[in-house]
Amino acid sequence: MLFLQTTTTAQQGFPIDPLTLIMLVVLAAMIFFMFRSNKKRKAQAEELQSQMVPGAEVMTNFGLFGELTAIDEERNEALIEIAPGTIVRVHRQTLARVVDDHAEVVEDRGIDEAGDADEPRDRA
Repeated sequence: MLFLQTTTTAQQGFPIDPLTLIMLVVLAAMIFFMFRSNKKRKAQAEELQSQMVPGAEVMTNFGLFGELTAIDEERNEALIEIAPGTIVRVHRQTLARVVDDHAEVVEDRGIDEAGDADEPRDRA
């Protein structure tokens, strides 16, 4: 009797559990988005490296602004002039971004909660 049950189950094929199907779809979606984000990250890194040329205004990961004077590929270093005559040597991977001179600067005009910009506030 046990033999008959196993043979009839084997003839019907592999039953697909809905939970297994959902898990496979989620796994496939995760793999797809992982490859997609890696591709975007590589493209952004290549774009950043193409903008890193001597003379560009750069910012490091730790907030140091300056003009990029030279990049040494062999030693993986960059020379940044932070003030006239002051050059610092940093690791090339600390260069976070190229500062865009055309970016809008939002100015803080000192507007308080009521919207009055010219009246001094009471701090008592």
